Amino acid sequence: MKILILFAHPAFHKSRINRILIEGLQEKNNVTFHDLYESYPDFNINIKREQELLLQHDCVIFHHPFFWYSVPAILKEWQDLVLQHGWAYGSKGIALKDKIFFSVLTTGGPKQAYVKESFHNHTILELIAPILQSFRLCKMIILPPFVVHGTHAMENEQINSHKKNYFKLLEHIIADELDVNNALEHSYLNDYLELKEK
Repeated sequence: MKILILFAHPAFHKSRINRILIEGLQEKNNVTFHDLYESYPDFNINIKREQELLLQHDCVIFHHPFFWYSVPAILKEWQDLVLQHGWAYGSKGIALKDKIFFSVLTTGGPKQAYVKESFHNHTILELIAPILQSFRLCKMIILPPFVVHGTHAMENEQINSHKKNYFKLLEHIIADELDVNNALEHSYLNDYLELKEK
């Protein structure tokens, strides 16, 4: 299977976590790493090019820091322009049907902050529900996110551990070894992967 990673970080020059997480992705076979801010610094998104990329891949990933409970601005612009009615959704919009979608998120806050009656008062799945529903409307297979929590206090050893798991997850998908039904039983793909690796 071929994977398209749509990466968006509006302040990548300041990033420590994501810089480590993405290192080496450009060289992986069957993975297309696409930095949207680098490709479109003026936000002038090439719709035809983006749609062609989507058609060429089996799995689409939104990889980004979790800012204000949502995606960075260019990913919203990408959705608004690229996911056209009659192509991505609607009665005749079947271009993305049965492709896999999930998010890879980095958050400053710890995992326990993303539960009801805690600091953020919502789970990650609840907060990204509009994104998931958008791709569900496109008839895609929606998986739970892969999340790296607590980035503000994270040591390099922990970051590299998350990176190792992220790359393992990609390898499972490339080899078509991802158990979708099992993955859907978890809130995070991290948990699915941890059990699968035991």
